[in-house]
Amino acid sequence: MSTYTRAFAGKTAFVTGGASGIGRALTVELLAAGARVTIADIAGAPEAARALGCEAVALDVTDAEAVTRAVRAFVSAHGRLDYLFNNAGVAVVGETKSMSGADWRRVLDVNVSGVVHGVHAAYPILIQQGSGHIVNTASAAGLLPIPGAVAYATSKHAVVGLSTSLRAEARAYGVKVSVLCPSFVRTPIADNVKLLGNIDRRTALAIVDRIGWMPPEAPARTALRGIARNEAVIVAPAYARV
Repeated sequence: MSTYTRAFAGKTAFVTGGASGIGRALTVELLAAGARVTIADIAGAPEAARALGCEAVALDVTDAEAVTRAVRAFVSAHGRLDYLFNNAGVAVVGETKSMSGADWRRVLDVNVSGVVHGVHAAYPILIQQGSGHIVNTASAAGLLPIPGAVAYATSKHAVVGLSTSLRAEARAYGVKVSVLCPSFVRTPIADNVKLLGNIDRRTALAIVDRIGWMPPEAPARTALRGIARNEAVIVAPAYARV
C-alpha cells in the first residue's frame, strides 16, 4: 500500500463543490484510495453521487447555518470528520470599473464566506477530535496579481491568507490546514464565468488555450499527494510554481 493510499484509506471526507470540476476529481481519487466521501454542491450532487458511488447533500455554501447542519449531520453519520475540502467557487472576469456591487458580493460570498462557513462548522469538531485536515481550494490567482479578474484574485488571496494563518494556529490542536493553488483548470467555472464589458467568451478561452489548461484530475492528484505530506501551500502545475 502506497503512502498516498495509506493517508486516505478508511478516512472520511466532506467535499464542497463536489459535483463537478476539481471537487469531483478529488472525490474520484479519494474513493479510489478507500475514503468514505460525501459531496456537497448547490446543484448536481445527487446525480454525481450516484455516478461515483458516494453520498451527497444539496448545499449552498453561502448559507452558514446550512453548512453547519450538513457538517454536523456528516459527523453524526460517520462518527468523525477526517478531511474537509472547501472547494466551491465562482468567477467574474472583466475590468473592475465594469463590476457591480452584486458581482463583488457574489464572488466574495461564495469564494471567501463559503470557506469561512466550512471552517466555522468543522474547526471546533476537529479540535475536539484532536485531528483532522482542512483543505481550502484557492488558485494561483491567490499568489499572483491577476488584472482583469480583481474580485476573483481578491477572494483567492483571502483564502490563502486564511489557510496559512489558520494552519499556524491549528497546529496546537493537532489540526492540519492546507491550501490548493492550481493554475488554469478546465472546469465548469471556465464555461460559466461571468464576463463583463465587451469580453468575448470564445476569445478569452482561446487565450487560455494557448497557455494550456489542466484537466481537473491533475490538480486533484497533486493536491492529495501534497495533503498526504501535509504541505502548507500546494501549487500545480510546475509552471505555476515557477
